[in-house]
Amino acid sequence: MPTRRHFIAGSAATLGLATALPAAPEALAAAPAAPGATATAGTATPNFVVILADDLGYGDLGAYGQKLITTPRIDRLAAEGLKFTDAYATAAVCAPSRCSLLTGLHTGHSAVRANPDGAPGALKAGDTTFAEVLRARGYRTAVIGKWGFGPEEGDQPSHPNSRGFEEFYGYIDHGHAHEYYPRYLWHNGAKETIAANTGGAKGAYSPQLIEQRALDFIGDHAAEPFLLLLTPTVPHAPSDIPDVGAYASRTWTQENKGHAAQITYFDTLVGKVTDRLRALGIAENTVVLVTSDNGPHEEGGVNPDLFDANGPLRGYKRNLYEGGIRVPLIAWSPGRIGAGTTDRPTSLTDVLPTLAELGGAPAPTDIDGLSAAPLLAGSPSAARHNHLYWYRDERGVTSRANTEDGGRATWLAEAVRKDDWKAVRFAPVRDHALPDAQWQVELYDLASDTGERRDVAAANPSVVDGLVALMRSSWADTYVRRPFGAGTQIHGPAVPGQAFTVTATLANGSAKPWTGALLALRAPAGWQVQATTAAGRDQLAAGATLTTSWRVIPPSTATPGTQWPLTVDGTAQSPTGPLRYSAPQRVSTVPAAPVADAYLSDLAWVSATNGWGPVERDRSNGRSAAGDGTPISFGAVTYAKGLGVHAPSEIVYHLGGAADRFTALVGIDDFSTKQSAAGATKASVRGDGKVLFTTGKLTGAGGPVQVDVDVRGVKLLHLVVEDANANSAFDHTSWALARVTVG
Repeated sequence: MPTRRHFIAGSAATLGLATALPAAPEALAAAPAAPGATATAGTATPNFVVILADDLGYGDLGAYGQKLITTPRIDRLAAEGLKFTDAYATAAVCAPSRCSLLTGLHTGHSAVRANPDGAPGALKAGDTTFAEVLRARGYRTAVIGKWGFGPEEGDQPSHPNSRGFEEFYGYIDHGHAHEYYPRYLWHNGAKETIAANTGGAKGAYSPQLIEQRALDFIGDHAAEPFLLLLTPTVPHAPSDIPDVGAYASRTWTQENKGHAAQITYFDTLVGKVTDRLRALGIAENTVVLVTSDNGPHEEGGVNPDLFDANGPLRGYKRNLYEGGIRVPLIAWSPGRIGAGTTDRPTSLTDVLPTLAELGGAPAPTDIDGLSAAPLLAGSPSAARHNHLYWYRDERGVTSRANTEDGGRATWLAEAVRKDDWKAVRFAPVRDHALPDAQWQVELYDLASDTGERRDVAAANPSVVDGLVALMRSSWADTYVRRPFGAGTQIHGPAVPGQAFTVTATLANGSAKPWTGALLALRAPAGWQVQATTAAGRDQLAAGATLTTSWRVIPPSTATPGTQWPLTVDGTAQSPTGPLRYSAPQRVSTVPAAPVADAYLSDLAWVSATNGWGPVERDRSNGRSAAGDGTPISFGAVTYAKGLGVHAPSEIVYHLGGAADRFTALVGIDDFSTKQSAAGATKASVRGDGKVLFTTGKLTGAGGPVQVDVDVRGVKLLHLVVEDANANSAFDHTSWALARVTVG
């Protein structure tokens, strides 16, 4: 397999170009940033540091009224910079809030709309993050700390490296991030063992490891434009910290002491970041945003009321009342952002378009966020939202949050703010399509009742009707994104010595036209690449897409069953400067086609993606009597288990046109059904991209479906399982006796 250096150094002829392109984002470690994007201290293009606390309440900072916990460094930033009084997280819990922050979509449109209940939420290939937006303009990008989306593995679409962050250190998975003394943390696509924490030891505190990596990243990239998303896990429960410091003498519980110390640690961390910026002489050219993902928690023995953690607001983490979603937000950049306070209702969906405007990068037009860049520059003319929307689908319950919700903490809920009107409504059954008349609606006037204690719905029916209509219009069961940036599709198996096709797109999903649009394909050394359609266009209008195809031939000596990198680079000139979008893919040179009847669990797959955990398979099938391996049962009838997956999943096998039929039983097995009857999936069999068979909706109660498909001539067989009820938590599905016959 070629080295990374050989891969990057492909010739212009290999790329299918007359002239070589500037260095792609993957190669930025060895090359300068894209022309026009380079920035040093004092230039117009700023660096960005976005610091996101975990469960920090609106009232947890001195600048927002905190009396018991000291936060002098952040308080100073609030005094020197712009303090937002009406800033909002986009959800009352972590995962959906962070998804919206990254993508600029509120929870009626975003890919992740609930905290994980089993399988972690995941971003998809079309979920453009602010890192991807800025990286196209040459920014160096990193996320250090908690990512919060799964699956917990490298080289998959939801991994930070796949979503625009060239550097990642921390926790991939939501659940893993609850450990303050973890046995390992991820560095890009690999686990790094923390020897000091082996065997349950507490030798290395993860926030301190995260802190050092963040400071190192700033130092390493001080001479070029950079984006750092810093996401320490404090002050999320448990209240673990090496030293409670100044709070040791307090008469509080140990949990409350630890919680207070975590907040002060977060304050110190913010101070260290700004100190490093000043020491490097780049503070004046860096925009720092400090905020939180949702309201204060009451977990692990912490009492938020002791600290008045929600200030004058009603509610906590998990509530859609103001205390659950209104968060601190401070924007700081000496000499760039003036001191002041703003009451503009500002959602964290606004971060993406704001960073894009400040960084001179085009942003997708199908997002919900609005740029606050003029506001940071002191202009009162920043666009204001017509309304803000929130959705909640939460199964976790905490006592205070449940009390505030009137015992409805596990009900579906929605909220809308328009001007000073705020409506919150609850569905007594877990069905968003429930008729409006069956929801319980409350209305509050935030101008006179910030604490949301007086429900005035009965006195204002027309206002309620209008806000409910906004809730309905803000929700989409499936939000279809417009294409943005570069995308790649690989057609056919990569058989050594044989041609296959790669198709790529460069989509201008922004509001203004681009010029000089060009697509190029980078392949490993020795691979033949020939463009079969035009690779460029002089003008790419807003909303338009350039599509190019290549004929690609791996060398006959390429090792079968090996993954190889293919990367499409899309370049263009925007009104604010040059752009480069890259879409890295991996293609596998296929294993040999079967020459005799075989269970699929005995064959090597070409690729396997799974919504949660590894694909389970019994490799003994076909070698011994059926049922000898891990058994699978449908309706109390036991079969040999072929393949166990969790939606969404796709397993691809190379048949090479040699097989005649594919047979299997597919369904939600008895064990999964006993865990919960909520699972619902849909399975399909596809051959070379064509749907050959689909099951319709599968449930445990409905039993398995018999699959018997003609696969003559099929080169690649795809087994696909999808979620069928917008709840993937219990969607474990099994392919039993999955088998192909040959000849």
